[in-house]
This record gives sequence, structure tokens and C-alpha cells, in this order.
Amino acid sequence: MDIQELHSLYLSSSGVSIDTRKINNNEIFFAIKGENFNGNDYALEAIKKGAKFSIVDDPKLKDANKQFIYVKDSLRSLQDLSKIHRSSFDTKVIGITGSNGKTTTKNLVYSILSENYKVIKTKGNLNNHIGVPLSLLEIKEDTELAVIEMGANHIGEIKELCEIAMPDIGFITNYGLAHLEGFGGYEGVIKGKSEIFRYLTENYGQIILNNDDQIQVNNCKGDLSITYGENKDSDYVFEYIKTDNLLKLKYDGFEFKSNLFGEYNFQNLAVSITIGKLLEISNKDIQNGLDKFTNDSLRSEVINFNDNKIIMDAYNANPTSMLASISSFESKMEKNKILIIGDMYELGKFSKNEHQKIVDYLENKDYHKVFLVGKHFSECNTKANYFSKYLNTDELSSSVAIKDFKNMNILVKGSRGVSLESLFN
Repeated sequence: MDIQELHSLYLSSSGVSIDTRKINNNEIFFAIKGENFNGNDYALEAIKKGAKFSIVDDPKLKDANKQFIYVKDSLRSLQDLSKIHRSSFDTKVIGITGSNGKTTTKNLVYSILSENYKVIKTKGNLNNHIGVPLSLLEIKEDTELAVIEMGANHIGEIKELCEIAMPDIGFITNYGLAHLEGFGGYEGVIKGKSEIFRYLTENYGQIILNNDDQIQVNNCKGDLSITYGENKDSDYVFEYIKTDNLLKLKYDGFEFKSNLFGEYNFQNLAVSITIGKLLEISNKDIQNGLDKFTNDSLRSEVINFNDNKIIMDAYNANPTSMLASISSFESKMEKNKILIIGDMYELGKFSKNEHQKIVDYLENKDYHKVFLVGKHFSECNTKANYFSKYLNTDELSSSVAIKDFKNMNILVKGSRGVSLESLFN
């Protein structure tokens, strides 16, 4: 079956699925293989649960069922299907990549653009070689804009995702010390994330460029870039408004208010407003979008818990985002400060040094308590008497009654696998 035939079948279906636990009637099941599973093993189960067809790539299943469609590579077929589907409409695709802030910025852009346009966005963190195709297949005939998040942990991945999603507009939130194991170091991160700039330059796309980030400027060769930032030479010049609470910034005399915590979200907010202005959305409608903005859970959430203010930022962590969160927390909170920080993953040979750098930064600071959670942080050398180390959240919760703290400001930051949010359940 060629890809055009498969696309015709898709248009007559109710969607696609890669998980038989969530499959709906009349969907097409794609048998994707992973490290610990083989979707071909569930192809028949998908049919029994109502799937219209199962796309399989195991030769033994080629003629096993009349509702099986055999292909050489199920994942490649899913990617090719999404690519032809994306090409079938006039929808503009906005591509977002970067080390930190992708999901927050995606949600900001979506909320702002939804005031004037019919928009779809990447669901949750479906931002990889499987998630991006699934997101593109959500495009409908009336979809005007698609906000697609692109994640990567090695060089070449953003290039591949761009070739699938074919973004018309794109930007990088930042370059950070994330996925160092896969990228091989910070220079690898820069090279890998900048693949979106190269794609847009080669395909006459629109680059949105952070003019405050000299590394971005140096890695952008496109003549069509639109710049934003505090730099006065930017096309869109923003002013950071210092407050004790939620983030505000000013553009062209108009003050935009957000429900975001942290100075580190300045660039995320600024680029989102820039895209809104570029697509001719009024200041009033942009603010309406910001008022309606909701972020994914565990991302810079402000939570009141037993008379304490909790800054819950425990969805992910790397050295750049960890230090940014801590620095912003310190600038906002003058007293009664507690840190609960968990291990940072995928750092490879850089892990020991990067964890120790965070601990060294926290020495001789004005903290009531600093709780270090995880194997890597537990192995760090500490001097201050306010440090406590725990191998995991269970060990911390059995030793410390978090609920007994009163009138404290608590920052919770760590990689998703540490599950720090469970301390407050």
C-alpha cells in the first residue's frame, strides 16, 4: 500500500492509535516497537477492540488477518502519513525547540493565538519522532495554525522532526545543559537545537530570534529573522517589570500581565507575544489569551499548601533550568526559604560535576533547609548545616513531615523520575 492509499484510509477513520489500552472504534492502530515492547504483539487485540486496521511490520503477520496492513516499517509509515497529511492543508506550522521552556511557551503561544485563530498544539509532551507525527495528524481542514513542540536528545533529531513537520515559523527557547549524555556536551546541544534555524533558512521559513542570546544570533544565518528581547536593536523590544509576584513585561507602552512565576519565563513570554504581534493579534486579545493561559501540571505552579507557598517545578530538570529556578526563587523570596531539589538525569559523564556545582552554589545562602533528593545529589560534598540528603522521595517523606512546615516559601525542582510532587499528596 502506498502512502496516498494509507492517507485515504486515515481520512475515513476516526484517528490513529499506538496504544491498545486507549484505542477507539474505527481508529488505525500502528504497531510501533520500543525498547520494552513490540506493537506487533498487540495488532490483533487492537482489531478486537474496534480498530479499523492494524499497520504491522512483522513479516509473519503479513497475511495473518484481512484487517492487517503490512509495511516495511510501521514508524516510518506513521511519519510519512503525518507528513502527507500536514502537506494536504494550508495550515501554518510553528515549530518550537530548545532546552528549557518548550512546553510553557507552546501553551502560551497556543493561548494567545486561539483568540483569533483556529489552533491545535502538541498534546502534553508528545514532542519526539512518534509524538510529532501524532500531533500533525490532529490537523483538520479548518486548522489555521499548528503549534508543534520538538524535543531532542541527540544531534540530527531536530532536523528529522523539521522534515516531518515542515515548520513555516520557528524558534529556539534557549540552549541549556540538557541531555548532555546524548548530545555529547554543550556544543552538541547548540548544534542540535540550531538545526531548526538551518531548516527554516534553507526552506525560506520565518525565524523568531532571541536578540538577547548572542549564541542564537551567532547561529542564525537567515535573512528573514524577526528579533525580540530587551536589546534595543530588536524588532520587538520588551521591558522586564520587576515585581514580587507574577511576571509582567512592557511592550510599546502596553503592560502585559501573566500568571507565570520566575524571571526565567521572561523570554518565554516575550517570544509568545512577539508571535502574537507578528500574526496581527491586538494587545487586548494577547492579554485575553494570557489571562486564559494554563500550563501543564508541575511546571512553575504556585500552590498554597498548609500556609506555605509552594513553587512546584518538578516536571523536568537540567543544570540550566535548575539554576534559573533557584536564582529566581532567591530574588523573589527574602526569607523562610526551603529548597527541595531532585536529581537531574541524562547528564552522562557530566553528572557528578553538574550536581556538585548546584550544591556549591547553595553553600552559605540564607535557607531554612535544603533537601537533596536522589543518588547523584546524595553523593555531593556539602558543608552547610541546612543540607539534608535522601536517596529518594520515600526516604525523605518517612524522615521529614513536610506538612508540619508553616509560613514557608518552598521551591520544588527536579527531574520527573524523582517524583517530588508525591511529597505533597
